[in-house]
Amino acid sequence: MVASQEGKEAVVGILSPGEFFGEGCLIGQPLRLATAKAMTDSQVVRVSKAEMLRVLHAEPTFSELFMAHLLTRNSRVEEDLVDQLFNSSEKRLARTLLLLANIGKDGGPQPITTPISQETLAEIIGTTRSRVSLFMNKFRKLGFIEYNGHLEVHSSLLSVLLRE
Repeated sequence: MVASQEGKEAVVGILSPGEFFGEGCLIGQPLRLATAKAMTDSQVVRVSKAEMLRVLHAEPTFSELFMAHLLTRNSRVEEDLVDQLFNSSEKRLARTLLLLANIGKDGGPQPITTPISQETLAEIIGTTRSRVSLFMNKFRKLGFIEYNGHLEVHSSLLSVLLRE
């Protein structure tokens, strides 16, 4: 999460279990650009810069894993920027829900069991909570999503992204 001097906040990413964060310290980034907040009970392992550099040099398998993480994160940031610049808030919400539900990845669609508020979704896509509510109701009426104690996203939501 990042915040402007005026107090406006934005969610810049939601991490999955086992992902790295805070890797900016490895390049000497003097200040954190974002704050990490857990949405559910979590365990965090802190690794010192010295230890991380040692392992990166000594363990090729770990280095490959970490490099894959960095490249994936970089690609995701680029995709998010293009999404923000060129897509409507409705398409940005659809894309976010599809990503959260793992649609298009190994293992197939998964229910979104982590509680995620409409306010948080609004912070992710850069709009208001009321706009998110409007689109969520529209998606539900069209059968693209369901609420059953958790949020289920159907692959039919892809049609929102494919519309011109």
